[in-house]
Amino acid sequence: MSIVHDDDYVLAADRRPLSALYSRNARAVIERGFRVIKSQNWIVLVSGFFEPVFYLLSMGIGLGRLVGSVEGPSGAPISYAAYIAPALLAVSAMNGAIYDSTWNIFFKMHFGKLYQSMLYTSLGPFDIAVGEIFMALFRGFLYALGFTGVMAVMGLITTPWALLLVPTSVMVAFGFASFGMAITSYMKTFQQMDIITFVMLPMFLFSATFYPLSVYPEPVQWVVQALPLWHGVELMREISTGTFGVLTLVHLLYYVVMILVGLAFTTRRLRALFLR
Repeated sequence: MSIVHDDDYVLAADRRPLSALYSRNARAVIERGFRVIKSQNWIVLVSGFFEPVFYLLSMGIGLGRLVGSVEGPSGAPISYAAYIAPALLAVSAMNGAIYDSTWNIFFKMHFGKLYQSMLYTSLGPFDIAVGEIFMALFRGFLYALGFTGVMAVMGLITTPWALLLVPTSVMVAFGFASFGMAITSYMKTFQQMDIITFVMLPMFLFSATFYPLSVYPEPVQWVVQALPLWHGVELMREISTGTFGVLTLVHLLYYVVMILVGLAFTTRRLRALFLR
């Protein structure tokens, strides 16, 4: 029969890297997110998917008959619908990520007080950040998958490279989600949340979504090229036509940096808010 000593009740400190921020249990946050999705109205989940689809049908088919062919990334002429469809796919991924990482987070933070409860457990702020961003990515993935299916039905997918559109959409969503959660942490009222829509709408319209960058004056072009959605739009267009170059790497690197900075930003904000 073994003898229990006082030392057996002493808990050893977790000396793993970042143990104060990350308990390596983001799975618990993700499981909770899927339980909520299972019990909620699916119309709420997929509502943001329809906006870019309606734009594609109205602009790509309706206006496209008047515009005709336009110059694609490779320089070859393509239909107007094929030109704007990859851009709207990037918009769809952005919408899914932003809606889930802003309004959803706003309610959990200020009304449900969910994150305070989570941080009373062994979970750290990085667990919460990873879990919530993953759920935003899941929504972005659903939007991207559905929109890619619409493109296929309309005959707008003409290259095997198009298989990369969905994973690339997830990367685009990752970039927006990682920043969306951190920015939302500064918002205190519904009126302040409207600032997010105020920023997203012009970014959607002016990121060369519907027309080439060259239509803008040169000073405006530099501003547009600094926008994250523009990089997503151009990356999607290059993939949809199988046209790659140095700028493809620039677009990818932009999102890698955006994701890393966004994750660090979100983790720091959660720690500052709830672990004082």
